Amino acid sequence: MPRHPDTQRRIAAVLSDGKPRSFRELTAQTGLNSKQVEGALYRLWIRGDVLRTEKPIYEAVKAFKGRAGIKKNTRAYHLYIYAAGKDSLSFQGLQFIACENSEKPAETKAELVRRFFEDNSSQAFYSIEVLEALKDRGIKQRDVMNTMRRAERKGLVYVRGYRTHDQQTPFKEGYLITWIDPNKPREQALEEAIQRTEKTLAQNASTSPIIQRVHVIRDMVIEATKLRDLASFEFIQNKLGCTEYEVEGALRRTMQLYPDLRELKLFKAYRYYYHVSLPEEDLKAAIAMKENYVRISKGRMNRVGHNWEACVEWFIDKFTTGAVFKTQSHRRNRMDPRRITLHLIRGVSGRKYNAEVDRVWEVTPGVFAQPITYILECKWGLVRKENVDDFFEVLRWSKEFGVDTTDGRRVKQGIVAVFAGSAFNPKESVRLKDETEISFASYAARMNIQLLKASDFNEKLRERGVPNTVTVQKTCRIAKDEKEVREVLEEIWKNSDKGDNILAKAAEKNKEVYELEKMLEKA
Repeated sequence: MPRHPDTQRRIAAVLSDGKPRSFRELTAQTGLNSKQVEGALYRLWIRGDVLRTEKPIYEAVKAFKGRAGIKKNTRAYHLYIYAAGKDSLSFQGLQFIACENSEKPAETKAELVRRFFEDNSSQAFYSIEVLEALKDRGIKQRDVMNTMRRAERKGLVYVRGYRTHDQQTPFKEGYLITWIDPNKPREQALEEAIQRTEKTLAQNASTSPIIQRVHVIRDMVIEATKLRDLASFEFIQNKLGCTEYEVEGALRRTMQLYPDLRELKLFKAYRYYYHVSLPEEDLKAAIAMKENYVRISKGRMNRVGHNWEACVEWFIDKFTTGAVFKTQSHRRNRMDPRRITLHLIRGVSGRKYNAEVDRVWEVTPGVFAQPITYILECKWGLVRKENVDDFFEVLRWSKEFGVDTTDGRRVKQGIVAVFAGSAFNPKESVRLKDETEISFASYAARMNIQLLKASDFNEKLRERGVPNTVTVQKTCRIAKDEKEVREVLEEIWKNSDKGDNILAKAAEKNKEVYELEKMLEKA
């Protein structure tokens, strides 16, 4: 069977048994989409590798159109069969013929790029060089690398770039690429390909990207110093868009080349950088500001609060059939993508334009039912009426979930608010305008807000057979971060009788985290 690209090869493999099939049958049996099958089948036909029925086949089909009832249509289609080197053949009374214009189609872009490397297999080329050689044939940069990545997965080319700890980046002139001879032993062919790239690199050495990063880091530190500020390690990493390993190497090199840059550590853990030209008084003020920020953002309550969000999310995901959580990209990826930022049309409790909710998910009860949207707000600690009121106001005045009605601003229909607190005051009551008092739970229900408590989740653990000594509160305090909360809960759920041991191991592993938090609280 002749060599074809993967889609054509899959179609040819299905037809190789000599049985005719329709376009729809080929789509179902190959697992390809209709556009892929249509294009590949056309190429196979005009090449003469498959034959098609001389005349279309007409079939009466019935289709249910809902209220319109059953509609009858006549569908015309062709059958395709493997040619086996013939120009025509008969099968079960059907005549199959080849394409009248059985001319070979023009080479595709992928074939042009691949043939360029086959014809120049004794050399290595940068991707930009390939582009320059083929751009008059309509080839673009993306065509080169898309084709080479596919060929690389098949073991036909060797692609080389700057190698770092966990990734590879292109040289200044692009990736360096050379052909791997499939007719030679694999080890020998790969060794020859590497030697060709070594020879090309020696002839045209490229500037290391680490030097560029060094210059960017120095500029960032000097800029921060001019603003009487400190540049944090995280800020530098986000600005460079590199891995932690790459930034570590670049910073070490920067400090070696520029001794007028200084590094300091807050609480023996968080690194900041500044230039020696920063006056002592401004340096002290900047340090005090950063210390306050670290206390707020890195402290124990912040960690446990985020862990509580992950804990609630895990239970919702576990026990809600068909729950689909919404995600949202955040700047610099500092925030969990499942935390959603809402846009306010009116300020709420000091928030002028935006407010965050912890999770948003949809559940579709049935085929003909409208989806229900749930919005989650979490609070670690005692939940009071003002917390629930604030949550309701955010939803009411948000562009996404609020709506204007004749009775004023309301939360849209089909929206259910969920407030999860580690504890609620059972004795708290709410006095209404008519001077009647109702319980806090009844007040929340009137606002269509569901209340979830830590005890609700603990009850699920008990039903699973988890010991009374294992609670979601303890899990949130022990886990290092949101990811570990999910992992610990999953492990406890699978090994319900070993919950205490699982928490003990996690506590032992996170000792340094607890010690740092104690130091922050004392500082």
